[in-house]
Amino acid sequence: MIGYAYLTALILSLLGMGLVDHRWKLFLFRDAGAASIVLMAGVAYFLGWDHVGLAAGVFFRGDGPYQCGLEIAPHLPVEEAVFLLLLCYSSMVFVCAALRLVRRRDDARGPGA
Repeated sequence: MIGYAYLTALILSLLGMGLVDHRWKLFLFRDAGAASIVLMAGVAYFLGWDHVGLAAGVFFRGDGPYQCGLEIAPHLPVEEAVFLLLLCYSSMVFVCAALRLVRRRDDARGPGA
């Protein structure tokens, strides 16, 4: 079970971010279609970046007792894809929250402020 600790932590973090998103309808729960496209584009970009880094020998797969050992490609652990999903999702939730706060502040100031 310890081999799935990191993957479990990532999934729990995704669920927690999903609860925040659901509560305030910030990103995925505001427009699921557009948000899904943005998330998949971000994850695809970073997976491509990882692929280039692995091919160039810059990145490598580390071994640790907390990884499950499953790979989605040679030297690319499944945890990396889940981490990238969490990275993109949390980034977009934070950006959407910040934009909402800025809009709220601007609305409170009124026109011409």
